[in-house]
Amino acid sequence: MRPLSYARPHDAATAIALVERTPTAAFLAGGTTEVDLLRLGIVPHDVLVDINELPYRDVEELPGGGLRLGALARMSDVARDPRIVARYPAVSQALLLGASEQLRNMASIGGNLCQRVRCAYFRDGVSPCNKREPGTGCAALDGVNRSHAILGGSPSCIATHPSDLAVALVAFDAVVHVIGPNGSRSIPIDDFYLLPGDTPDREHSLAQGELIVAVDLPGDVIAVRSTYAKIRDRQSYEFALVSVAAAIAVSEGVVRDVRLALGGVGTKPWRARIAEAELIGAPATRESYAAAAVSELAGADVRPDNAFKVPLAERTIARVLAGAA
Repeated sequence: MRPLSYARPHDAATAIALVERTPTAAFLAGGTTEVDLLRLGIVPHDVLVDINELPYRDVEELPGGGLRLGALARMSDVARDPRIVARYPAVSQALLLGASEQLRNMASIGGNLCQRVRCAYFRDGVSPCNKREPGTGCAALDGVNRSHAILGGSPSCIATHPSDLAVALVAFDAVVHVIGPNGSRSIPIDDFYLLPGDTPDREHSLAQGELIVAVDLPGDVIAVRSTYAKIRDRQSYEFALVSVAAAIAVSEGVVRDVRLALGGVGTKPWRARIAEAELIGAPATRESYAAAAVSELAGADVRPDNAFKVPLAERTIARVLAGAA
């Protein structure tokens, strides 16, 4: 491992200034992803700014029944917070399914949202990878791509976004709050993540030196009956082949409201807006759920290794919606 510089400031302004002025600097919270990538030699960071002294660990009430998750709150603490369990069960379930107990005790909410893709070609350090070295190509396009994206890909990249938590947050229109060299701003989480397009090395909209400080979950009655399902190769710690965060409100046999987001299939957490629009006003039946799922997956761009994800996602969406209803 190459030499590293390390700092542990006690205020956000100092931390931001340290990272902003050094292009190869990065914030360090739980370190469950960053340290792995450093050991692999994948990221260029040689200055680590430890932010664990900063006051962003709490889960706080918001007007209207929402909750604010501090960016440094640990995944395990948020997953078991009684308010999260009661008001946003899909968020709690996504956190509990997202990592082993040991990792959840270390990993932070903000770090989870910024974790890098799990593409083997990105992490092997030698294969062509536009995320790691822009302009070198994407080995996954014609390589082993069973776990790769079928939605939101481009000729530059088809790696899937790995976060379970982000899928649940996208379903409920969470808002990411950041502070940086130019002040503070709030980013709807669906805008926080970027499609690869021609710049797959940019996975989110943070500028150098910008720091996530909190994530807001708006008060939303529909979230109370939400659920999160994760389909994977094994039930122990593993990334999703397909995951679904869903909530549905039914009255007199008709769908009145629905929230649906997918993981394991997209290059970003995938809000299933086509399916949502089709379901509003439709009969609350398994047939309606299945038809909406087919519409959502109609634009999938598949390869021989990952074509199975289309029927798997369709069936999972229908099953989860039926269960949530």
